[in-house]
Amino acid sequence: MDWKEVLRRRLATPNTRTNKKKSEQELKDEEMDLFTKYYSEWKGGRKNTNEFYKTIPRFYYRLPAEDEVLLQKLREESRAVFLQRKSRELLDNEELQNLWFLLDKHQTPPMIGEEAMINYENFLKVGEKSGAKCKQFFTAKVFAKLLHTDSYGRISIMQFFNYVMRKGKIKIQDILACSFLDDLLELRDEELSKESQETNWFSAPSALRVYGQYLNLDKDHNGMLSKEELSRYGTATMTNVFLDRVFQECLTYDGEMDYKTYLDFVLALENRKEPAALQYIFKLLDIENKGYLNVFSLNYFFRAIQELMKIHGQDPVSFQDVKDEIFDMVKPKDPLKISLQDLINSNQGDTVTTILIDLNGFWTYENREALVANDSENSADLDDM
Repeated sequence: MDWKEVLRRRLATPNTRTNKKKSEQELKDEEMDLFTKYYSEWKGGRKNTNEFYKTIPRFYYRLPAEDEVLLQKLREESRAVFLQRKSRELLDNEELQNLWFLLDKHQTPPMIGEEAMINYENFLKVGEKSGAKCKQFFTAKVFAKLLHTDSYGRISIMQFFNYVMRKGKIKIQDILACSFLDDLLELRDEELSKESQETNWFSAPSALRVYGQYLNLDKDHNGMLSKEELSRYGTATMTNVFLDRVFQECLTYDGEMDYKTYLDFVLALENRKEPAALQYIFKLLDIENKGYLNVFSLNYFFRAIQELMKIHGQDPVSFQDVKDEIFDMVKPKDPLKISLQDLINSNQGDTVTTILIDLNGFWTYENREALVANDSENSADLDDM
């Protein structure tokens, strides 16, 4: 058929306008396809324009609806994992004490006034020795931020330590799990009795009691406590071996303890049932830094109790008997080692630590049956009256 004839027939068709429009649309589509093809090839061989948008990172995630239970659970678990990871980044008390020890050990002379200083070289040395958690603080940026007018190019150790302390917040879960929160909330009661206030750690009478004890122990009135002055704490029956460990492990200044360190000491001894207090005392008892107490460490501390018993005219108790009794009370997972967690799980940590560090505490435990019987007799006499 001749092309002229085809053209005539097409022109004679009644839907000429519709076909014309369709042809125009097809041309536009073809034009867009060609543009997309060549643009994609120019941008690097993308198949279509949608691929381009996939390179933009997603920055918005909608919150799951209430009926999307699985998504809600996933969000909760993700947040819990995130908080756990952030919690592990915080420095605990032991790590902070170790950091202070390293800073004090690497202070840079000359001493100007009473403020300890450290230069950048020693600053980096401490950073290498202080552990992975502390790495974030030992940067040139932090050092420069704390560098002021020292002519030797040093920063204040105390200012740096305070900077680190401000980054180590108290975990909410620790506050909620600690019984001290109940004591703190108890103070909201305006009609709280004097007796209750005296036993509440956060009350004014309790604070005055502890501070008064500190002043009474400070015989030379220099505002600090020596080992000899601290030995008169309580019933003055703590062993010298334990006191030596306190001054070896706790933060001191020229061999003397300040009030803040004393508060930590008192908190631990007055609340020996609390896990945090047991952790404090356990570190002192763990003389070999092994993370557990063995027969050697138990004997090391109990020998001092035996010596005090001799001094006071008492017959020393056999260590073998005490050792067996301690292991029976704690029932550790390893029959030859007692870990901190073993002490906490046994609910006997306060008794065990008292036996090892305080003669009066050991005597009270050793004569517990006689004391209970005596209390019963006294109660019966009061009832008869």
